[in-house]
Amino acid sequence: MSIREQAQLAVLAERQLAVTSTKIKNRALNAMAEALLGHEKEILAENAKDLEAGKAKGMRPAMLDRLLLNHKRICEMAEGLNQVAELPDPVGNIVEGRTLPNGLTIMKTRTPLGVIGIIYEARPNVTADAIGLCLKSGNAVVLKGGSEALRSNTKIAGVLAEAAEQNGIPQGSVQFITSTDHEAVQELISLRGLIDVVIPRGGARLIHAVVENARVPVIETGLGVCHTYVDAGADYEMAARIAINAKVQRPAVCNSMETLLVHKDAAGEFLPEMLRQLQEKGVTILGDESTRKLGQNILPATEEDWATEYDDLRLSVKVVNSLDEAIDHIARYGTRHSECIVTRSYENARKFQHCVDAAAVYVNASTRFTDGFQYGFGAEIGISTQKLHTRGPMALPELTTYKYLINGDGQIRE
Repeated sequence: MSIREQAQLAVLAERQLAVTSTKIKNRALNAMAEALLGHEKEILAENAKDLEAGKAKGMRPAMLDRLLLNHKRICEMAEGLNQVAELPDPVGNIVEGRTLPNGLTIMKTRTPLGVIGIIYEARPNVTADAIGLCLKSGNAVVLKGGSEALRSNTKIAGVLAEAAEQNGIPQGSVQFITSTDHEAVQELISLRGLIDVVIPRGGARLIHAVVENARVPVIETGLGVCHTYVDAGADYEMAARIAINAKVQRPAVCNSMETLLVHKDAAGEFLPEMLRQLQEKGVTILGDESTRKLGQNILPATEEDWATEYDDLRLSVKVVNSLDEAIDHIARYGTRHSECIVTRSYENARKFQHCVDAAAVYVNASTRFTDGFQYGFGAEIGISTQKLHTRGPMALPELTTYKYLINGDGQIRE
């Protein structure tokens, strides 16, 4: 079946899915969660093949971690589906309403986006998250995963589609593209009139390629050059905990810290021990001249490094002269994803949150919290780093648009 034919089937399914009851959707989601657990052995067997191929190709450890599935991660995927089933259904919700002087009543209601194309790399859990969120919000979905996770994704998508259809979801609502041809992405993002919106999840190269070549609307997600700024007089023990968590806990995800900024008045006391702790955790440090004077085995940071999303145990470190310089640095090199200040100053905290342009701006907390699950939204489709039509973790409401329902009793326009 061609990609166009798959999209056409998704369009037909979406028309039915848009009016499928919440009860049926929730029942299907619960059944899908059970199916994941019931097919765990087969999924892990396919994932093992992907991991073996990835190692043979020299895939970086951080990327292999993204690819890896185990019992815990499959349980988390299933729990995400169950949580989505528990969340309120946004479809049909009345956002606002009014009655005009001429007697017309106008209601602004939520309605599905339609058919969503999702292009992603290396993370099989995205397959389950995307399918669950799209179905609950009444959207059909066409998935194009990376070739490195083809076996895992094909198995997961097949298990979930079968369970969904057996429990009342219209046939064809879930489409997975198995082609590994690079032209498959271009074909998908060119299907104007069939695909309503495309959401790319992955590295800068993928996102830029989709944005620059798509003929359908695009929601940018995922690219994260995230910063932590340590203010003068901050709680340095807290700052160290936050920085280590933001960089080390899971370096290959978009909300991990890529650059540590430190006020010059904090650098002498904070940085030597901070650098030592990071290096003990296996982090390679790339620093400016001031940073290199305060530690050992620190590589010189280049202009390119400040703008790089490493997705690895690498970190850029810079000493800045002021809060304003930190804000300017973030404005120049950041990707509007997640930014953090560690400070004791209420005034500096408020200024940082008001002046930094990002989807999530933290005071005294790790950027690793930028996640739909952590925010209490259930699973997420990704982190939108743009401003239209949504921003931040994309959960159920963000996968809908609006429809105006107008009722009258014979009014005509004079």
